[in-house]
Amino acid sequence: MDDTENLNQKTTSNRIFYLVLFLAVVLAGFLFKTMSNVLIPVVLSFMLSFVFLPIIKKLNVKTGIPWVISSLIIVVLFFVVLLGITSLLVTSLTGIISEFPKYETRFMSLYQLLADNLGIEIDNTKSLFQNLWTSLKVREYTQKLAVSLSSGVISFSKTLFLIALMTAFILLEMRLTKRKMHYAFKNNRAKISRISNQIINQTMRYISIKFFISLGTGLLCGFASLIIGLDFPIVWGFLAFIMNFIPIFGSVISVGLTTIFSLLQFYPNWGKTLFIFLFMLSVNMVFGNILEPRIEGKNLGISPVIILISLSLWGYIWGFTGMLLAVPLMVIIKIVCENIDYLKGLAILIGNDPRQQAQAQAQEQNKEAAN
Repeated sequence: MDDTENLNQKTTSNRIFYLVLFLAVVLAGFLFKTMSNVLIPVVLSFMLSFVFLPIIKKLNVKTGIPWVISSLIIVVLFFVVLLGITSLLVTSLTGIISEFPKYETRFMSLYQLLADNLGIEIDNTKSLFQNLWTSLKVREYTQKLAVSLSSGVISFSKTLFLIALMTAFILLEMRLTKRKMHYAFKNNRAKISRISNQIINQTMRYISIKFFISLGTGLLCGFASLIIGLDFPIVWGFLAFIMNFIPIFGSVISVGLTTIFSLLQFYPNWGKTLFIFLFMLSVNMVFGNILEPRIEGKNLGISPVIILISLSLWGYIWGFTGMLLAVPLMVIIKIVCENIDYLKGLAILIGNDPRQQAQAQAQEQNKEAAN
């Protein structure tokens, strides 16, 4: 009888725990969305810190440069390069706007074809924008877009400075993290240390591999655009680079947008447009479906269904930035769940094949033991 009562009490406590957990997750999602302006720079700063940390450690050990100076050098170099790329993109986008009259005839030809097929009224005496203004009623959307873009540039500059500042301070603080954990978590020191090491190592590994795969994709797509004569190859190379960070959908969007622009530029010559489409599709297939899984291995072990759900949820909460951070955040959540008894089942559901996960964990433990 006592065993039955204990079992019932345990079942009840488990149900209460999962109910409280569900409510806490919903509340956290609401807070993340409400406080997005504050939390996004913080999360981005921590992600960058995880990537820069091993580089700073090597720089500090091999060259003897103090930790403070090493951190500042890495952060300043990264953001100088980022500002340089941003200026190139702004110049290219300005060029697209200034070159619009060059594409007016092609735009009108394609719009005429679309209007004939969809039964949209068109006045050949008016320009493309005038027709769109009349038939599709895009005035309010255009005004909203102009306001959002102008405010977005100012907001981006402020956010970039804030991220650079926070990243530098986080890296400076990380030299004392191990010592602080030693005193703060004396009873669970080994477990906390294992969790933090897993989070840093796997996040750094994912972002690093994704960065170089995306960089290769962007360089090849940009080079192909340059060779074929597509205008503004820097824009299309950068688009392929940044969109490759978004699993599944990112590559589709970059290939689609580049193909549409090539159609506008080369119409009615379909050969170059077909080449751009097939080349970019092949590059994304090879890098994303063959090369990246081989380099990355099964260490992340996130289910494709969970990735889709994560993209939807984080995209809703934090927009485009949320979609970029969806996979690293799910990696962190999975690691935390693996190290909490009540949440190990959730970690298995988030993960991929449990057998592969067990093998990967055994290999990691063997490497740690060997080191």
